[in-house]
Amino acid sequence: MTLPRKPAAVVFDMDGLLFDTETLSFEAAVTAAAQHGHAIDWPFFSTLIGRAWPDISLHMTAHLGDGFAADDFRVTWLDHYSALLAGRLALKAGVLELLDILDSYAIPRAIATSSMKEKALYNLERFSLMDRFHHVIAQGDYAASKPAPDPFLKASERLGVAPALCLALEDSHNGIKAAHSAGMMAIMVPDLLEPTEEIRALCEHVLTDLHQVADLIMGMEA
Repeated sequence: MTLPRKPAAVVFDMDGLLFDTETLSFEAAVTAAAQHGHAIDWPFFSTLIGRAWPDISLHMTAHLGDGFAADDFRVTWLDHYSALLAGRLALKAGVLELLDILDSYAIPRAIATSSMKEKALYNLERFSLMDRFHHVIAQGDYAASKPAPDPFLKASERLGVAPALCLALEDSHNGIKAAHSAGMMAIMVPDLLEPTEEIRALCEHVLTDLHQVADLIMGMEA
């Protein structure tokens, strides 16, 4: 197992890849929607994974109707989500091992997330990971969110590494589309979404966890 090129930098998604947050986000969304008189099921929620709020708002309004108070829902959703994060936020398997491997080979890295910067920094601080990443690219740092390539292109720019030499790690379909559009090598590590044939065609590999990513990088550096 290898990659077309040895990565000169690695760009990580955050939710569902570094942190086990997507199940918490879904749970919070279901509760918040019910409080506002709506129902959200998993098939619909899965289409929102990897998107940022302005895009999520448009999709939810189209799905639930013009009577859906998106901004009010968002406040309630974030309140429930923050409460769940406080008690149940957990690292995904292999995060620390992979970061140690990247340190050992002096490979720079960044986060490119659809989440708000405040939330991203909160999650990183909870696990003392702030100094393990050279840049954190979040909402407000780019014009268009995933599946547009903007978050990954901004990460490439901040890292000073051409997109073709960057390895993107993603758990979502929208994230893989964004990384591929940016011209990066992409590996999917599925969380709640399994890859479709379309998504597999955009990936260099689909791996089980970040332990396998660490093994791949070690093999290429040996």
